[in-house]
Amino acid sequence: MYKGKKVTVVLPAYRAASTLKRTYDEIPFDLVDEVVLVDDHSPDDTVNVARDLGIKHIVEHEQNRGYGGNQKSCYDKAKELGSDIVVMLHPDYQYTPMLITSMVALIGNGLYPVVFGSRILGNGALKGGMPLYKYIANRLLTFTQNLLMGQKLSEYHTGYRAFGREVLDRCDYHRCSEDFVFDNQMIAQIFWNGFEIAEITCPTKYFEEASSINFSRSMTYGLGVLHTSLRYFLARTGIPWRILSAS
Repeated sequence: MYKGKKVTVVLPAYRAASTLKRTYDEIPFDLVDEVVLVDDHSPDDTVNVARDLGIKHIVEHEQNRGYGGNQKSCYDKAKELGSDIVVMLHPDYQYTPMLITSMVALIGNGLYPVVFGSRILGNGALKGGMPLYKYIANRLLTFTQNLLMGQKLSEYHTGYRAFGREVLDRCDYHRCSEDFVFDNQMIAQIFWNGFEIAEITCPTKYFEEASSINFSRSMTYGLGVLHTSLRYFLARTGIPWRILSAS
């Protein structure tokens, strides 16, 4: 609880058995009221590990729905629990849970409704082992997206995000993709609804067990990101066009 606001951490999990405990153990439970884990039909022991850790709220997908589909279940459950602040944290231990306190404080004090943990602010990305090609792609995509969307984010591609309840109520995330481009479609909705996004520097870790997508999926993701940003550009310049369409 933070200043009377219920704080929930949601963990969109897939093959997270080997990293879940490390992630869970660093969550600041003096602040966090609930933890929700959504398992996207993992072939490993993710669910059993979650039960052993004592996670009460576990949602199991009967079939793999994808990263976006996982987040939809995460936010639905968080809202069902009456959460006021929702932090989306990957259980692959790529992002440190120690930043949750700062992210929650920015929202709980009414400074910003959305907070991202940015790997690009500072020098954390390359120091943390981000592959050079991914770093370059991140910078090029972010530069293009800022031009198209009229914003100044340091990166659009972080998986560490915190939301005030009003953001999840106003943004129709069920219309977003079930795949990785979900994140950028959410950003489009956030800005379209007039919300601002704060960013804080976030160290990151790249290692064998950390989730990642291959080059082919990365290309598909990049094209989807540009498509979403172009739709947003057309909409904000007055050309009739839907901001997003689920795919």
